[in-house]
Amino acid sequence: MADKTAASKHADSKPKVEQVQKDSKLDVIIISDAGKDVDRRLDQHSSYEFGGPWGVTAIMLGFPVLMYYLWICLWFYDGRLVYPGSAEEVQPFLSRMWDHIREDANPSLYAWKVYGGNIIFQLFLAWVMPGYKQEGLPVPSLGYKTLLYNCNALWSMYATMATAAALHYTSIFRLTEILDNFGHLMTVAMICGFVVSFGMYFVAIATGSQCRMSENFIYDVFMGAILNPRIGPIDLKMWAEVRIPWVIVFFLSVSGGCKQYEELGYVTPNMAFMILATWLYLNACAKGEECIPQTWDMYHEKWGFMVIFWNFAGVPFSYIYSIVYMARQDPSKYRFPTFVYVLMFATLLTAYYVWDSSMSQKSRFKMQTQGITKFRNTFPQLPWSIVKNPSYIQTAHGNRLLTSGWWKYSRKPNYVADWIMSFLWGGIIGSTTIIPYFYSVFFITVLVHRCGRDFDRCAMKYGKDWERYCQIVKWKFIPGVY
Repeated sequence: MADKTAASKHADSKPKVEQVQKDSKLDVIIISDAGKDVDRRLDQHSSYEFGGPWGVTAIMLGFPVLMYYLWICLWFYDGRLVYPGSAEEVQPFLSRMWDHIREDANPSLYAWKVYGGNIIFQLFLAWVMPGYKQEGLPVPSLGYKTLLYNCNALWSMYATMATAAALHYTSIFRLTEILDNFGHLMTVAMICGFVVSFGMYFVAIATGSQCRMSENFIYDVFMGAILNPRIGPIDLKMWAEVRIPWVIVFFLSVSGGCKQYEELGYVTPNMAFMILATWLYLNACAKGEECIPQTWDMYHEKWGFMVIFWNFAGVPFSYIYSIVYMARQDPSKYRFPTFVYVLMFATLLTAYYVWDSSMSQKSRFKMQTQGITKFRNTFPQLPWSIVKNPSYIQTAHGNRLLTSGWWKYSRKPNYVADWIMSFLWGGIIGSTTIIPYFYSVFFITVLVHRCGRDFDRCAMKYGKDWERYCQIVKWKFIPGVY
């Protein structure tokens, strides 16, 4: 039945929008021979991105420097962007910057224990905690084989929170110490990011598991050489995407709350906002972990410096500059009227709803095309997380392009909501310093570049079907705007 349906659809050269049956069951997709040929071309290195070898080298060297600079401005100069006023001041300025790093951001033994202990603990939890078995999308480079993922981030998150609470209240490890050692931990995280990135390149070469190589060493380290590295039941790429950055981000915000409570006797609404915002993100990744195997990150993006460094160091130590700022400043500097707090909390929750439900809609639509119709029920399952009777374009390639739910209004509704949340993470401290807005500025740059890569790939993959899709879903990001 499925074969006949697929064949009849492929016979019609004109792409079309189709409505599924009322029981919301979709025929399992079948990739056409022409589609497989396109996939083979897409699964080969054809051109350089990010400015090629010189561009990625600049990124690999420049981002750590930028992270140190912004931290120094927040930690020692009240959030002011400091710089030498003349050529004569350059050398003394650089000397001061280095002194700050050497004294307050050296890779201390304590930082290694804390950061390394968290890595080992998260690996242990990923190995032993019960989880939900989820099949990923067919991977073209593996001959359309599907991989099984053990989704146990939710129980691991609860175990981590309970362990952290016990350590804090017994004073074995006070959560306030996380922020107190921010610089030291950041350096250790950077070292781990570099070591793992280069290490995985050599592992891929040694095991013959490299794919889509450019044959330029530094570029392949940056983009990655291996697609799905695993240790036992643990998919390292998915593990690192959830268990490392967002766990650290959340506990940095909790550390800020604990620090305020100990010093002030209360937690400011601004810090409470960040605790809620970071928990929402961590919990969303954990409770919806079974949706991650359906994403481009898992079945196409390789595990290289671009992903590894950002998960190990970039996200946790540059997305939460507002917390670092609040931990060092008097609350009177960033206090808002009550109505502003109400507006910001309401905007956060609204953006989170659109982001969470849109991600769920697309991931579960992809699951349905694999014949998966029963989904895990975790807290909180939001209304409209699954589109009933979804409309879609059946492509000649064999895949389907969703045109229902949030996805009929924009090609990337999740990106819009995600960026709004990132802007609020900076906006919660107002205009006292621009540094916490780094996240949203950097993020929109990443999203625009990522969309360009994605849209170019889709245009090549789907051809006229993609043109038809763009006619139906006209807006890239914000409906009526762009």
